[in-house]
Amino acid sequence: MLFEVWAPNARDRVTLELNGFAHPLERDAERDGWWTGVVPAEDGDRYGFSLDGGHLLPDPRSRRLPDGPDGLSAVVDHSAYVWRNESPRLRLRSAVLYELHLGTFTPEGTLDAAAARLGELAGLGVTHVELMPLCPFPGVRGWGYDGVAPWAVHEPYGGPEALKRFVDAAHGLGMGVVLDVVHNHLGPDGNHLPFFGPYFTETHHTPWGAAVNLDAPGSDEVRAYFRGSALAWLRDYRIDGLRLDAVHALADSRALTFLEELSAAVDELAKEQGRPHFLIAESDLADPRTTTPRALGGLGVHAQWNDDFHHSLHTALTGESQGYYADFARAPMAALSKSLSHVFFHDGTYSAFRGRRHGRPVDRERTPAHRFLGYAQTHDQIGNRALGDRLSASLSPGLLACAATLVLTGPSVPMLFMGEEWGATTPWQYFTDHTDPELAEAVRRGRRREFAEHGWDENEVPDPQEAATRDRSVLDRAERERDPHKRLLAWYRRLIALRRTLPDLTDPDLAGVKVAFDEEARWLVFRRGVLRVAVNLGEEPAVIPLGSNGRDQVLAAWDPVETPATDGVLRLPGESAVVLTDG
Repeated sequence: MLFEVWAPNARDRVTLELNGFAHPLERDAERDGWWTGVVPAEDGDRYGFSLDGGHLLPDPRSRRLPDGPDGLSAVVDHSAYVWRNESPRLRLRSAVLYELHLGTFTPEGTLDAAAARLGELAGLGVTHVELMPLCPFPGVRGWGYDGVAPWAVHEPYGGPEALKRFVDAAHGLGMGVVLDVVHNHLGPDGNHLPFFGPYFTETHHTPWGAAVNLDAPGSDEVRAYFRGSALAWLRDYRIDGLRLDAVHALADSRALTFLEELSAAVDELAKEQGRPHFLIAESDLADPRTTTPRALGGLGVHAQWNDDFHHSLHTALTGESQGYYADFARAPMAALSKSLSHVFFHDGTYSAFRGRRHGRPVDRERTPAHRFLGYAQTHDQIGNRALGDRLSASLSPGLLACAATLVLTGPSVPMLFMGEEWGATTPWQYFTDHTDPELAEAVRRGRRREFAEHGWDENEVPDPQEAATRDRSVLDRAERERDPHKRLLAWYRRLIALRRTLPDLTDPDLAGVKVAFDEEARWLVFRRGVLRVAVNLGEEPAVIPLGSNGRDQVLAAWDPVETPATDGVLRLPGESAVVLTDG
């Protein structure tokens, strides 16, 4: 077996230790900084590298870390797994995504336990399960954004074989799998990459410290490292797409950016394998160039999260106006209308939160709607609240139904956060399991200090390090069997079924989306083809002039609604929603 490692920091020698035996590696004459050697090995064999006689380190490209990030690597033979199911070859245009955290989706918190529940999601109508990060981190429980080994699977989740079983099971049910990956930083504990080479640079600083080296000396190999890990998920595990965490935090001044290189490599792999792969970016830039094709001067990422839609919907539903919500809360129905029809609320407009203009307009004539994801809740927007409270903690079932209607019938690709489909009442809180006592205390104090500055009693903020914080965040599926949860779940199923059967709901034409609203009465209606979707966020019944031809039919209604008469006026109960057709 070929063992190789990029270790430009090694002065004289690199030694492979395999199953307790030492094997010196040779410098690669063709590749600067690389050391290689061929040594017999089998699946599961333990190994590590020693630089210049130093302590043993795990492989930067570890495919498995059975004992965690500080332990030895293990050989993984990807060819040993026998796949049972082919990828269903689904595309984003018709997708319904479901964001899922392995550690709280089930009490067991494992890939196998989650795989056993995939039938629930298939029955709901989900097309893609989006897994939050799976890379290893110290400890057992956490969100996954402190991962330190971008090629491996967190062992407490089940390791690499369990991920293959999960993907195989999803494909067998006709669903794709999207994996959240983090390229903008590594966790603060268990990161051994700096021992090997310039994986990080002081040229740029980020909220996590020194930036990942994407543009300083040595960055060619660092880019190849992260690009290779991304492709490995798609190739070795048959993952269908990747969600790229916070791409706005990638410090990259090179003319050809890392994102362009990655999107080109993913497109090439898709062509080679004959099945679609895609990238979804999380970006705070409100810049359509992120998803503009490379041939047209963009970065070529296939889609991106649209937080502007979330923020406008959240303020319209809740009335909250703190922090970044302030820009949207001045006229929330107008903000919601703009994000539905023009994607970005901030498209060059002034942002009081930022103290400057922000964003760039989307070309609605040339940009397909499926370049953007729309959602009412995500792990960020719930878990980064002091108590991790979901919308269900403060909204009526009717308003939750309105939120679902706007997400699932709107022009963007819809994404749900686990449990929202039945209005789960369990919070989803910020939790960690740092093994370094000083780091654990720093995170605990920092979290409480942050929210104390916003008026919270420090004693009310959950301790991230307590196991109970994770346990409180585990879904309670028993809720699904009783109202109002049962009724809300049926509403989600109905809306997803409509999206699957009505072509207008997956029409990529952004310019064809027409919206009307009343800020004071708190109603909004939009048209897509022959369909009209209306929501009333107010408590009182609303009288909504549809201007229709009197041939409207009700396709789905949260509360009983009379078909509009020849005057084209819809009378919609308070906190309710309806989908109609005049076709």
